[in-house]
Amino acid sequence: MSKAKLLLVEDDMALTELLIWHFEREEFNVKHTVDGEEALLLARENPPDLVLLDWMIEGLSGIEVCRRLRRMPDTANVPIIMLTARGEEEDRVRGLETGADDYVTKPFSPRELVARVGAVLRRVRPALAGEPLLHGDIAMDTVSYKVRRDGEVIPLGPTEFRLLKHFLEHPGRVFSRERLLDSVWGHDSDIEPRTVDVHIRRLRKALNKGGKTDIIRTVRSAGYALDAEGAG
Repeated sequence: MSKAKLLLVEDDMALTELLIWHFEREEFNVKHTVDGEEALLLARENPPDLVLLDWMIEGLSGIEVCRRLRRMPDTANVPIIMLTARGEEEDRVRGLETGADDYVTKPFSPRELVARVGAVLRRVRPALAGEPLLHGDIAMDTVSYKVRRDGEVIPLGPTEFRLLKHFLEHPGRVFSRERLLDSVWGHDSDIEPRTVDVHIRRLRKALNKGGKTDIIRTVRSAGYALDAEGAG
C-alpha cells in the first residue's frame, strides 16, 4: 500500500511534533508548514492526499487557505480537515461552507484524529487503504495489481495501470497531458506530452477488447477523462 501524503498546516510546534509522530507511526508521509502562503505553494507543487489545516496560522488564515485550495484545479477535490480552538456552531458552519470536509475542535485526541483521517481517505481514496477501485464494470485491485472488466482479467503494463488508477481515483475529471505527466510519470519526467496519447491508446485497446464500451473520453483541446457514469 502506498503511503498517504499529508500536508499539516499548524503553528503550535508542540502539537505539530505530536501529530507528526502519530501519523508517521501509521506510515503517513507528512509535510509541515506554519505559513498559509507556503501551504498553497506546497499543495500546488505536490498535491497531498489530505490537508490538516489550523484556522489560526501565520500569513493567510486557515479559512482563506481552504478557500484557495478549493479554487485550485489540482487541489479542488483534496479532503481538508480544519483544526481549531473555535468551537462555536457558526465557526463550524463557516468552515464547512468554505470547503472543509471535517472540523476538529481543540483539544482533541491525536489517535482519534488519525482514525478520522483514515476514515476520510477510505471514503475518497480507496486505493490508499488497499481497497478495490470500482467504476462501472471495472474493478482494480491495487494490492495484487490486477484489473478486471466485467469479471475478466485485463492485462495492463505498469504505465497503463498507473494511468487507469489515476482516472479511477478521479472519475469525470478532465486532465491535460501535462497534468497526467506530473501525476502518473512524476514531476522529474522528461517524457514528451504526446507520449501520453500513446499510452491512452494502449489503455483503450486493452479495456475495449471484445467490443466493450470506451469509457475514456477525449476532451478536445483539454485532455482526457474517465466517463463519470461508467460503463453500461
